[in-house]
Amino acid sequence: MNMIKELHATNNLKINPRGGLIGAGHPLGATGIAQTIEITQQLQSCANKRQIENAKIGLIHNMSAAATSSTVLVLER
Repeated sequence: MNMIKELHATNNLKINPRGGLIGAGHPLGATGIAQTIEITQQLQSCANKRQIENAKIGLIHNMSAAATSSTVLVLER
């Protein structure tokens, strides 16, 4: 909750620098893996031109196409 409040209070809108599903060509079945790789690269400071300065925490939300299951991961450096 504090992370969400901070986003709005600081106008820190560094969300989805990779472009999300559309930016990755919407790889069905590999979406969660692609999201996890992006967050891992951000936290390891190796996301090249997409790099968010001083990334310390990342959130991944993935929902199946039929909306029968959802996964939320929070990764920290």
